[in-house]
Amino acid sequence: MDRTPGLRERKKEQTRRAVHEAALRLAVERGFDNVTVDAIAEAADISRRTFSNYFAGKEDAVLYAGEQRIADLVGALHDRPADEPAWTALRAAARALYGAESPSSDREWAQRTRMVHQHPSLLARQLANQHTLSRDLEAAVKGRALPAGTSRPALLVAAFLSGLRIALSEWTEAQDDRLLIDVVEEALDEVEKPFGT
Repeated sequence: MDRTPGLRERKKEQTRRAVHEAALRLAVERGFDNVTVDAIAEAADISRRTFSNYFAGKEDAVLYAGEQRIADLVGALHDRPADEPAWTALRAAARALYGAESPSSDREWAQRTRMVHQHPSLLARQLANQHTLSRDLEAAVKGRALPAGTSRPALLVAAFLSGLRIALSEWTEAQDDRLLIDVVEEALDEVEKPFGT
């Protein structure tokens, strides 16, 4: 079955991305509180009504790319073979998502995104998203073999997500030209190592 989106779906996604990028740019330039939906629509060269066809509000527009990445990570995990062990499947899902990053990914954009996402009204939404991601990943690893000595899928997922969060933060702040996937792999390698001696 062909899952390639048609022209209409691709156009809709292009519009969503354009609105997201306009919302993020304006939030950085003006501060999130000073950005209106009308200003975002104007910057994206669409009508206010068209904006409402894509997003419920400015929070949705600013957080769109991050929420898509969450869906992509869960989708990549679901695409893994059912008999693959949980940790192997989690790491393969991370590779599928972060390995597709361009070597020229814009760290400045990532830093601006983090700055905007520090806004209190967005933090609550991000925390809810992280909780949902954790629950979705736990459900997706259910029935998979856990690493030796592990009996709690929730703990495995929490360790995985902590490794990802630290890797993304480190990469965003880095002053070198390492690829994001390399930083993610290093962090997850450390998570794999047993603590203690």
